[in-house]
Amino acid sequence: MINVAVLGYGTVGSGVVEVIESNKELISKRAGEQIEVKYILDLRDFPGDPYESKLVHDVNVIMEDDSVAIVCEVMGGVGAAYQFTKMALNKGKSVCTSNKELVAKYGPELLGIAKEKGCNYLFEASVGGGIPIIRPLNSALTAEKVEKITGILNGTTNYILSKMEKEGADFEDVLKEAQEKGYAERNPEADVEGHDACRKISILSSLMLGKTVNSEKVYTEGITKITAADFVYAKAMGRSIKLLGVSRSKGEENLVMVAPFMISAENPLYMVNDVFNAILVKGNMLGNSMYYGKGAGKLPTASAVVGDVVDCARNQGRTIPCLWDAKEAVLADVDEVERRFFVRVKPEGLEAVMAAFPGGEQVDAGRSKDAGYVTPSLKEKDFAAKAELLGDALLGKIRLGD
Repeated sequence: MINVAVLGYGTVGSGVVEVIESNKELISKRAGEQIEVKYILDLRDFPGDPYESKLVHDVNVIMEDDSVAIVCEVMGGVGAAYQFTKMALNKGKSVCTSNKELVAKYGPELLGIAKEKGCNYLFEASVGGGIPIIRPLNSALTAEKVEKITGILNGTTNYILSKMEKEGADFEDVLKEAQEKGYAERNPEADVEGHDACRKISILSSLMLGKTVNSEKVYTEGITKITAADFVYAKAMGRSIKLLGVSRSKGEENLVMVAPFMISAENPLYMVNDVFNAILVKGNMLGNSMYYGKGAGKLPTASAVVGDVVDCARNQGRTIPCLWDAKEAVLADVDEVERRFFVRVKPEGLEAVMAAFPGGEQVDAGRSKDAGYVTPSLKEKDFAAKAELLGDALLGKIRLGD
């Protein structure tokens, strides 16, 4: 029998217990041994809960119990979660987590401890919820040189953008609805400002490059400036607007960023709507492969955590290889990247836009309140300098993707 402890009995933690208990026979068969939840750690009491007898309030009960081989850290944050994860790994207990913030900040250190102690630190659920992506990068795609990863990595923002596109609604109205439905937090900053997607693309980029991509150094832009009018122009161009995490490696240049993009209907991510996530991976031999599913939620995320539990059970006393060095990757300067931009301006500003960006193309969306224009390809810094000269005439700007 392999005993498991769950740290945190919130949404994901209760989901982990539910997945293990509901699928116990199948999970145990695949793990090769009986999997049993022995402890659940939480500061709160849960009177009447079917697993109340497993509840403990002192983490040391878990740490000092040598029969606990695997710990599921689903607390979130980088305070106690970091401390408890280190304690577990140092005692030779494998840790499975959904904590993207912790993985992005301390991944190499925790992987190093796991290797030293002959156990595992696994984090499939930290990116894409229930979508398998960490494991493919670490195993199925090991023969590939991954050149590019592009992903819709946040279900909240994708839901908001999808509703804006379908209903012509404004950002604030859709955000409020998302909060009422539980898709967005009361404080939605981490989602709508792109910080959540930034942590996730940083983790994927670190695995792609084998070096640490510091999320604090990744250019990040959210969706708060996207308007219903932008979607009218996107539709006229046969495009959609998505918040993308992008990681591209070419020679010594590693570009990593998060921002809204207008993408064409030929892009596989074009049809990914609502709370769904998708990650497009380009390998030098395989070409494109896409991983699609629910990027968040109690049971999808818990399923990924329990999948890692099974991997840990199968690999007791052996550390599963993970190429992620603590040395920081050198990131390209986003200002030097060339691309086209969509700009939306007041009608009287159209001539100024055409003069500032000659050789572009006007977009006719049948609107009189504003005008749309697509610039020719130019460096981000050059676009920014010219766009600033437009002053109040500039109403919005969005990068064009493939």
